[in-house]
Amino acid sequence: MGTIKKWFTVVVCSCLPIFGMSQSILDKFEDSDRVGSITISKGMLDIVADAMSYDKDEDTKDFVELAKSIDNIRVFISEDKGASADMAVTMKQYVKSSRLEELMKIKDKDTNLRFYIKNGNNGNNVEELLMFVTGIEDEKGNDFKFETILLTMTGDIDLAKVSSLTNKMNLPKELNRVNRR
Repeated sequence: MGTIKKWFTVVVCSCLPIFGMSQSILDKFEDSDRVGSITISKGMLDIVADAMSYDKDEDTKDFVELAKSIDNIRVFISEDKGASADMAVTMKQYVKSSRLEELMKIKDKDTNLRFYIKNGNNGNNVEELLMFVTGIEDEKGNDFKFETILLTMTGDIDLAKVSSLTNKMNLPKELNRVNRR
């Protein structure tokens, strides 16, 4: 019986990295010279939420609630066509392996915007929200720049709060449609 216990312990310990601490296939973009990245951890979100929690403004309260419900935000941005193509392929693999479902897609001229979610415990909340955007024009509108943005947010996220805040913050109008699923 002692030998079985030892083997079981060895097998469980060797599988832990695969199940609990495995890296995301998106991690490769963090060290890429062709992709910019921003990662905001739960700790930073908690600091911001705590600092703003004394504000009595209703919009701020909504933001604080949303910030407290998010565990992690990762954003990857690239203007490099090769990196953008790699981001598209990797995003599709990630969506499939993470079992995300497409929430909506929007095409406007050369810009493509897709939202994917992983459902949470209740109807309005999701465990993950992923946004993938390609083909964004530069601000001048003269010269087309191929830009790709991949954003993923994890936690216990209330889509109604995301939509409400994007309305109030004048963010792209497409984000307002996120909670209508």
